[in-house]
Amino acid sequence: MGRAGTTRAGVRDVAARAGVSTQTVSRVINDSPKVRPDTRARVEAAMAELGYRVNNAARALGTSTTRTVGVIASDATLSGPSAGIAALDAAAQDVDRWIATAYADAADPVAVTAAASRLLAQGVDALIVVAPHTATLPALRGTIGETPLGALHSGAGGEVQRRAAGLAVSHLLELGHRRIARLAGPTDWLEAIERDAGAAAVLEAAGAEAAPVWHGDWSAAAGAAVADEVAAAVRAPSGPTAVAVANDQMALGLIAGLQRAGIAVPGDVSVTGFDDNADAAFYTPALTTVRVDTAGEARRVVAEVLGLGDATPASAPVLVARASTAAR
Repeated sequence: MGRAGTTRAGVRDVAARAGVSTQTVSRVINDSPKVRPDTRARVEAAMAELGYRVNNAARALGTSTTRTVGVIASDATLSGPSAGIAALDAAAQDVDRWIATAYADAADPVAVTAAASRLLAQGVDALIVVAPHTATLPALRGTIGETPLGALHSGAGGEVQRRAAGLAVSHLLELGHRRIARLAGPTDWLEAIERDAGAAAVLEAAGAEAAPVWHGDWSAAAGAAVADEVAAAVRAPSGPTAVAVANDQMALGLIAGLQRAGIAVPGDVSVTGFDDNADAAFYTPALTTVRVDTAGEARRVVAEVLGLGDATPASAPVLVARASTAAR
């Protein structure tokens, strides 16, 4: 039975019920190998009987860790960062950790370092940045001391981003497109840089013809904002016959804007996205895109910053072909 009333059971209550010291309870909480199996079972039974919930303060008793990973994120209204935060939360739980999230304008190093300071004040064991800008990681490395630092989709994850972007372009090339324009992400986002580099590398290797490159801020509004320029380019002699877009939300806005401008997708121009967000199959037309294993990448970076060894490798990126692309 749990304790009556609203008072929560504490470590002392568990120790008294199990007939052990509070230090022994702390060792059980922190998975210490110094506890005998029968004692561990008795303490765990007492926890269950009292309805005791492990909290970070209790875990920190007798150890220098809080088992919490700090996550610095920018705009959770965008599908990519939102999915990244959810994946990091799941990856942390898989290794019996938690995340604490602080939001900051990733383009502002002062705001990012302030967010890091708030998380460090909570005693987080490591920091992970979601969708960092080029200035983010250098600014943090200069202010967080020895705290381990990682970034989702950066480092080893950046190579995955490049390969995935290359898949979309390869698909368009296989369909016969030779003039493939790009709608890239912001020039100071690491993920945008990696994705555009991957797309450009495949185009160069294939000897594709030169085509325009636009940039947006990842939002559907940004895709819509350049739609008239894209439409004019498509109508021009030797204009692009396809556009590789750096994320699904910009592709959504671009397709809507092109249709308003009288450009048919994929009849006049094929469009690809990146992310395979939950709505991509329901766009009009359904969006051809690439899917990356964000959950696997989250497992990798969590294991990396916590020093837990190699995580289960992420799955390879996958092209998801739908109705927004067609043979030229």
